[in-house]
Parts: sequence; structure tokens; C-alpha cells
Amino acid sequence: MCRKLFTNTKSDQSSSAKNSSNGDVNLNIITRQEHTISRAHISDNALKVLYRLHNHGYDAFLVGGGVRDLLLDKEPKDFDIATNATPEQIKQLFRNCRLIGRRFRLAHIMFGREIIEVATFRGHHQEPEKNQSAQSKEGMLLRDNVYGTVEEDAERRDFTINAMYYNIADFSIHDYANGVKDLKAGVIRMIGDPETRYREDPVRMIRAIRFAAKLDMKIEPNTAAPIKELAHLMTGVPAARLFEESLKLLQSGQGWATYQLLREFDLFSSLFPTVAQYFTPEQNSDVEQMVEIALKSTDKRINEAKRINPAFMFAAFLWYPLQKRAQELAVERKLSQYDAIMMASNDILDDQVRHLAIPRRHSATVRDIWQLQLRLTRRTGKRAFQLLELNKFRAGFDMLEMRGKVEQGQTEALALWWQEFQDAPSVHRQNMVQALGTQKPTGRRRKRPNAKKKSTKPKAQE
Repeated sequence: MCRKLFTNTKSDQSSSAKNSSNGDVNLNIITRQEHTISRAHISDNALKVLYRLHNHGYDAFLVGGGVRDLLLDKEPKDFDIATNATPEQIKQLFRNCRLIGRRFRLAHIMFGREIIEVATFRGHHQEPEKNQSAQSKEGMLLRDNVYGTVEEDAERRDFTINAMYYNIADFSIHDYANGVKDLKAGVIRMIGDPETRYREDPVRMIRAIRFAAKLDMKIEPNTAAPIKELAHLMTGVPAARLFEESLKLLQSGQGWATYQLLREFDLFSSLFPTVAQYFTPEQNSDVEQMVEIALKSTDKRINEAKRINPAFMFAAFLWYPLQKRAQELAVERKLSQYDAIMMASNDILDDQVRHLAIPRRHSATVRDIWQLQLRLTRRTGKRAFQLLELNKFRAGFDMLEMRGKVEQGQTEALALWWQEFQDAPSVHRQNMVQALGTQKPTGRRRKRPNAKKKSTKPKAQE
């Protein structure tokens, strides 16, 4: 990575800066003349919050990913703010403020659909007089509402490139952990001892993966070293939090690259154990092929600014595990294909939700997409026209098309038929459906209910 982040090289000359990989921080101030961040590129609502905090005598910094992305000439997704004001003091300043969180107490300032997150500087949870923190036996932070100074807050940040603070008071950047140097070098480096920091919050392991893929950077060797050994700690992370993290990982436009890193560091199985059990050394099973196709397709849609639905990714990932479970149930309980699929869908989704708390609105869509895979085989009469009008048709078809690439044969032919049917004028559609009627049926015909036969005998005359 070779980017001009600053107008000169003075900011690189910090002779007293210590090695941030040892957990030390040392302030290096980069003046407005030395960096390229402009307020014109900061959200107006974020500026309102920064100025109001500053005008009321509080420290106010744009922090973390917002600073990092602005230095990389990227448009930040969020503008997060750090301050020495407590959540209660922040709430007094903003009528549109909502306090959230138990593990981390945060203030959300609401501006319509935009939310500016404001956090109070974090202190060191080891300090006995500040007893509002709690840790598990493994070292995981269970509650952390200990407040401190901006220097302590910087030490508590995860990676060096996220410990840069843009000061609204004089528009300078406060770089506490050589983040500028690592940003230029393209390195993801943990602040402090990596093993200790991962034990405090295992999600930091997948955050390291996400930043490496998103920013096209390398994970520093000491930061990477403990990940495989500590991957099992992910089982202690709440399923709701892992669901949110899975979306950031796999639906940010670099899903395929992220997936490859997750597998390399043995972290993917923590998110999708039902999928991972079908992985092979050759990485060419039906499951793995579908994951690759789904992620590359999602990346393409995101990079083309097209809409995506998280439910589609889950439906694609879990389709072949669903099929294998349905086959088992069909044999064990002598069920029809449809009944076996319906029962298997409950098993597969229940198992996945234990690891990722997929909201019901998404799991319902997953079921709809799966059911469409069965319905898309039935095209005679008015069925094809009716299916085309369904809200979920496009998602169902997209998945059928992906299955065709994996399975080929009849599935691929079915996907091609539906593609032609969608694009065809109405007369040709009619001809396509009529042509199906001349084909020999491949499945068992459904028996109609017995009808009462009319008697052929003449009625007795009265």
C-alpha cells in the first residue's frame, strides 16, 4: 500500500514513539497542515455532535474507522465519536439521544436514519477502585462501564489503525499507537498482548480478519499467532452479536476474501458449524462450491451498488446441509420429499440459530427460498405464470441458477428454462408451457380424491 496520507513527512518522525505491539502508547500529534482530512468529508450530523460537545467544555474526537477511512480517501460508513462526557451528560445535551448497551454503555444520537455513536473514554478494568467491570474465567469482559482518559481509551482500542483521534478543537490527529505508520505499511497490529486482548473479547479475532480483507492488509505475525489456538473462545460470544458480525464479515463487498481468511484461521466453523462439517481438503464439495458462488455473487452486487438480502446468503450456505438432512429423514421416517424438506428445515435453522441468532424475518425468507426450489419444478398449467408473480421469485430463481452451476444436468436445464421464460414475450411463454404438456411425466401423479360415481342404471319409475 502506497498512499499519500499527509502533506509532508514530519508526522513519521516520532523518535519517542514506543512499540505499540507491547501495549505502550505515546502521543504523536499531527497538525492540520500535515494531514489530508477535511471537514467537508465528515458528516454534517457528526460535526454538530462534535461542536456541541466541544462548546460545552467536553473533549470531542472523531475516532476509529472514520479517521482511518478518511486518511485512506474512503467514505466512512459510520462516524463514531469519543468524549470525556458521561452517557448521562451526553443525554442532557441532546434531546435526540438514546442510551443503549449493558456491556458497553453508549449514546446514540439520532438524526433521522443516521445514527452518530458517542462513547465515553474507557479506562482500565483492572483498577480496583473502578469496579463496574466484570470478567469471565477465560478473561472475557462481561461488563465494561469503566471510564478514563483519552490515553487510557487509546490503550483499550483493539488495533493501532483504530487508535487515531481527530480533535475538533484544532483539527489535529492524535495518533497514540503508531497507527499512521501501520496504515501506510498495510499492517493490522493489535495494541497490547494479542492473546490477552483476544481473551478479553474473542470477536477481535474476526475483526482482525475483517479489516485485513476489507483494507487489503496483512495481519502482523504476533497478532495472527494466537488466533487458531483461541478460536474455540468464539463459542462464548452471544449468538446475537455473532449474527451482526457475520453481516459485517460477509456482506461488505469482500465476502469471498474474508471467507478464505476465516477458513485459514479456523474461525468459519464458529459462525457456521453446520456448513463447516461438509468441508473437504480439496474444497470442492457441493457445499463449498455453493458458498463460493454465493459470496462472489454477493460481492459483485455490493460493488455494483445493488440491494442484497442477508437471508439469501443463509439460504445458499445451508441448502446442501438441508438436502442431506432431508435425505436422512426421508429414509428414517419414510417421508415424502416435501415433508422431509420441511422437517429438515426446522432442524437446520434451529441448529444455525444457536450459533448466529438469525432474526425471524430472515429465517422466514430462508424457508420461502427453499420452498421455491421445490415449486419451480412444477411449471404446467398456470403454475409458471403464478410463480413469476411471487415477491420471492427472483431470490428463488437466483438460487436455482447457482444450484445449476453446482449440480448441472437437470437443475441447470431447469434454470435455463426459467431464464428464457422470464425474458420471453407472452405468446412464447404460452408455447413453452404447452410444450411441457407433451413431455412424458417424470414423477408420480398425485391421486385425486375418490369421486362418487354416477349410477348408469335408469331410475325406477314412480
